[in-house]
Amino acid sequence: MKHTKYSAVIVGSGIAGLYAAIKLKKEANLPNGLLIVTKSQLIESNSKYAQGGMVCVMPENKLDSWTLHVEDTIKAGAGLTDEKVAEYISKKSAQVVKELQNLGVDFDRDENNKLKFTKEAAHSVNRILHAGGDATGFCIENALVKYLMAQKDVKIYEQTLAVELLTDNHQINRGLITYNYAENEYEIIETPAVILATGGLGQLYRYTTNPDITTGDGIALAYRAGAIVKDMEFVQFHPTAFALSDKGTMFLISEAVRGEGAKIVDKSGKTFMEKYDERLELAPRDIVTRAIYKEMKDTGAKNVYLDATHINELKFEKRFPTIYGACREYNINPAYNYIPVSPSAHYFMGGIKTKINGTTSLEGLYAIGEAACTGLHGANRLASNSILECAVTAFELVNLLKTKDLTVQPAFDEEISRIISFYEEDKDIDFTVDTDKMMKKIKQLMWDNVGIVRDNDKLTFAQNELDKMEEQFGFTYKCPDRSSYEIRNMLTNAKLITEFALKRKESRGAHYRTDFPNKDTKAQSHQKSKKG
Repeated sequence: MKHTKYSAVIVGSGIAGLYAAIKLKKEANLPNGLLIVTKSQLIESNSKYAQGGMVCVMPENKLDSWTLHVEDTIKAGAGLTDEKVAEYISKKSAQVVKELQNLGVDFDRDENNKLKFTKEAAHSVNRILHAGGDATGFCIENALVKYLMAQKDVKIYEQTLAVELLTDNHQINRGLITYNYAENEYEIIETPAVILATGGLGQLYRYTTNPDITTGDGIALAYRAGAIVKDMEFVQFHPTAFALSDKGTMFLISEAVRGEGAKIVDKSGKTFMEKYDERLELAPRDIVTRAIYKEMKDTGAKNVYLDATHINELKFEKRFPTIYGACREYNINPAYNYIPVSPSAHYFMGGIKTKINGTTSLEGLYAIGEAACTGLHGANRLASNSILECAVTAFELVNLLKTKDLTVQPAFDEEISRIISFYEEDKDIDFTVDTDKMMKKIKQLMWDNVGIVRDNDKLTFAQNELDKMEEQFGFTYKCPDRSSYEIRNMLTNAKLITEFALKRKESRGAHYRTDFPNKDTKAQSHQKSKKG
């Protein structure tokens, strides 16, 4: 196998990874260079599909304050948000927004050329910045890619998976093994800093707004290596995905549409959110999702509808160009027709336990973005806090790493040699599992049993089925191809989510159990490490 060395390796090319790469290149001493590993293409990530905006508490927004933002975040988080983390991230928001602007991100402005602040569900004031109307993630991602590509000496591996972390007997991570599935080549990489920015795990579910790359790879890698994972039961389901766009990834109808006054209605045009929450369509996502889920179950409907017909067509097209275009592809004009919507897996609040600066329980291993769990989101993410968290954690990680000696020091021990040996074997792999069929089975199993509404019987059934699938799958280390590695990671994550959901005998935020429908005020966050 090829053997290389880098001062830092970033796995993932979403907003968190790209922003960290740019700042590392500008501010840190990288004697052995910088490498970005991305599973698809550099521009392809979950960040790209984020229609919603980015929270920012700016001094010119006189109605807002960091204390108000923290209050909203804690309320949405259902009692599990780390208040100190929320405060720190909120106070940093203006600084990172200004830096993103300096890197070429153009946030939307009003007729007076001032930053335009909008409102989304569970926010008490207008504080959301957008770019490109409803294409914030794409605009930020595109600006960062453009800036990064203008830099020199940044190595990029596309169509490459990180398949194993190299953690030694002292629980220090010394590097990783990558697999270029296009060339069928493995590589051993030594580095003092592996940064996991691999995003979420929406593809574990039958219905999701996430692209097909989001199989929780970084979370599974970290757990396999011995890192602590946290809050794995908290999967956020977005209430309004476009119900006609089920192509493996469902198109998101941003909650900002409801922020502009759109109503959720049944097929006859009757509203129903008043039965569930006084905040109606702008209640937190978990409440709106369960309300829609119940209405669909009670009536047997495959979806409900979003009524945005009060919005002038020209205004809708200007404010939501991406959504407007997607609807028109299906001959739906939002100014005249109801938009069919239904819930879909959208965001993961749990993940690798980290501090704000990305440090994990393993020395030399860092995680930022959706793959990490800082405690900001608690049991239910407040809308548009995710991009902000990506930016602030990347910012703080670089502030940490630029104080460290990032020279590669030879330090492989017998444990790392043992791990490498599994990937050096060149024998033919006897593989008879239909990966496409198994992947579909995992997704349907998780949707039916570990989804929006859960109970002991469903969770226990899922746990047993996942154990059977893992035994049938059979691969612990080297796998035959990309899809096999994804299944390995999906099984790891699915088992963790199910285990954590069984352990949490209450309903809180995105985790709802019909057999324990009430909140237990004494229940705290759960965490687990494979090695202790």
